[in-house]
Amino acid sequence: MNHRTGTEEGVGAHFGLPYAPCLPARPVRDAEFSVTRLEWRLNGDANRLVSLPPDEAYFLMLYLKDAYHCDVAPDGTESETRRFRQGSVCLVDIAHGACIRLFSDLDSLAFQLPRELFWEIAEFSAAPKATRLRCRRGEEDDVMRNLGAALLPLFERQGDSRTPVLQHIAIAICAHLLHAYGDHRDQGGSGSTQLTVWQEKAAKDFMIDHFADQFPMAAAASAAGVSIRRFIEGFKAVTGQTPQQWLLGYRTARAKQYLGERSLTLAEIATRCGFTDEDHFTNSFRRVTGSTPAAWRARWLQ
Repeated sequence: MNHRTGTEEGVGAHFGLPYAPCLPARPVRDAEFSVTRLEWRLNGDANRLVSLPPDEAYFLMLYLKDAYHCDVAPDGTESETRRFRQGSVCLVDIAHGACIRLFSDLDSLAFQLPRELFWEIAEFSAAPKATRLRCRRGEEDDVMRNLGAALLPLFERQGDSRTPVLQHIAIAICAHLLHAYGDHRDQGGSGSTQLTVWQEKAAKDFMIDHFADQFPMAAAASAAGVSIRRFIEGFKAVTGQTPQQWLLGYRTARAKQYLGERSLTLAEIATRCGFTDEDHFTNSFRRVTGSTPAAWRARWLQ
């Protein structure tokens, strides 16, 4: 496996970074996985147009820092500019290409993932046999955040010593995407009640921004631009969870981060994570994890 740089077929060239470091691998058989380290700066420019050519592949972006960009449609119309948080991902099907306009610096890992690779992974592992992946925009993804952190040191290595590690991480990434974002609509269930990807993102962004607050779920529905009934039905259709379940999972994940800090009491963590009091925090945390916050902290800090 070579540390590819300066190739026109590399993802970096489409971002104006033809020498961006790129790690390719064939983790299973013939299909190639590649990840490119993108560090792009506006350098005084107002924006930058980026176009990806059509390919029988998915394109995955893991944001290492916050970024702002909009989509550009084939007819040239542009969506509103949106924030993509550090640690979130975008996953798009590039069968017809893709185009965005960047309004900020970009620090990210960019993955080129052929469809054939997912077929090979599904045969090789116990991953779901999904025929396609659901488009994601700014999705919070702790698994990808951790896998991305494991990939970063490989860009500093030389030679074949990184090959086995890269292959294992590539398989883990593809299996995770199949589990988390596999589109099973052809196996039953109508898409008529589902939220659009932008409605889902707007609702999740609202809940993330206000996760420490007590707010009516109608406010999240309003952020998505739909009625509360349509929101609850549509959110569950695309995520498999009610908005309340998703929010509880997010609050619990943030609580786990705080539990790693010895200086914070359980009551302080409860307040920071949107639970009404310590008892509510303890009961909710145990319902999600099977453990009390105190017991989880004791194991974590051992």
